[in-house]
Amino acid sequence: MEVDLTVGKKAKLHRASRVTMDQALKILVPLMLLIFAVICVKVGSLSSYLRLFNRITYATPLMAMGASYTLAFLVLQAVRTVLWWRYRPYPLPAGPLPLVTVIIPAYNEGAMVEKAIHSVAASDYPAGCLEIICIDDGSLDDTWNYIDRSQKAWPHLIKAIRFPKNRGKREALYAGLTRGRGEYFVTLDSDSVIEPMTLKHIIAPLLQDPEVGAVAGNVKVYNRTTNFITRMLWVRFILSFDFLRASQSTYGFVFCTPGALSAYRRQSIFPILEKWRRQKFLGVSCTIGEDRAFTNFVLRRGYRTVYQRSAVVHTLVPETYQSLCRMFLRWDRSNFRESLVQLSYMFTRYRKKQRLMPILDFFIRELEFPFVFFFLPLLLLNVVSHPMVLLKFVTGIGLISFFLTFYYIQQERDMDFIYGVLYSYYAILLLRWIKPFAFFTLRNGRWLTR
Repeated sequence: MEVDLTVGKKAKLHRASRVTMDQALKILVPLMLLIFAVICVKVGSLSSYLRLFNRITYATPLMAMGASYTLAFLVLQAVRTVLWWRYRPYPLPAGPLPLVTVIIPAYNEGAMVEKAIHSVAASDYPAGCLEIICIDDGSLDDTWNYIDRSQKAWPHLIKAIRFPKNRGKREALYAGLTRGRGEYFVTLDSDSVIEPMTLKHIIAPLLQDPEVGAVAGNVKVYNRTTNFITRMLWVRFILSFDFLRASQSTYGFVFCTPGALSAYRRQSIFPILEKWRRQKFLGVSCTIGEDRAFTNFVLRRGYRTVYQRSAVVHTLVPETYQSLCRMFLRWDRSNFRESLVQLSYMFTRYRKKQRLMPILDFFIRELEFPFVFFFLPLLLLNVVSHPMVLLKFVTGIGLISFFLTFYYIQQERDMDFIYGVLYSYYAILLLRWIKPFAFFTLRNGRWLTR
């Protein structure tokens, strides 16, 4: 009893300290931004952006290159903002609903897979029009016990498949896709749970527009309040995923329909299923980035890919620095690979219209890595000889990140936007190394998060 009381007191103290820290940050960060704004005016940081329109800025090739990219990025960001503002999710479908197959691949997921399955089984969707296929991809823990228990609870709804050995997520998805009877498929990660109306919302674009081949769901953080990292990722996901996908959705080119939640039309994926399953890059079988690879195959066939904000899924995110680095490393490796694939068809007539914006978006997005890789060492050298440059750089990062949180505030309307500001500094100091490392280790296809 004394032990229980001690544990309870420690838990309460931990929660109290977390609340105190949260409140302190919500006071200190806006104050810090105000100080940065004053400093920015004093040292003339904003004037460097005004000089983007000055002919002298383009006097040398190096300055012209940096200024041109910065100007192009700002213009595209303004265009994206207009598109994001115009974006509207598809309304709920009217009339009878089609048969939908939900596929949940799992590996060493433990009890979380049961929550994922239950969230689908409890959906506001006709039981006679829904089937769930859950695949245990050779788990070494008790994952199968939870899948088996769920299958026994809903024997007419759930089909359980167990691989004797781990085969990889693509093989697990392939097993579900080839066994599914649905007109439409929904893929859900085993560490994610959906809201009751999500299935209806995620298939709405497919039912209303025959040109749509795949739909990306709205991915939010399940373990939002666990610690500092998960709070930052909560804001980061909204800024990165909702803003970017909503703007891309307006011209039908969401470049990645995420594994956490996506929907596909049977006709859009079955003709390319074997190619996707056996995809290779640099002579090595592709085992990561199956979601973006699927999206590329669908887009190349001429289909539109869109985002459905109202189809919400809550997914577990890394809670430690090491696991966060592994996640981003896996993402960056697959993004480099699939960006090259995307480049191979972008200038062809892969579809009849709306081909310009994907090209502009692609180049501004992909050129960021070489520009940062090239100019960051120059910035560091400049800081050594002119320390005031560091102050201007830190001020600029703070102000830019503050302006970007406008998108978050519009969506969530809470003070957690401050974690988005902090993430900007966190990423520069502790995560900037990941992308170049991913580039030079592209052939490494290990999953890394298990």
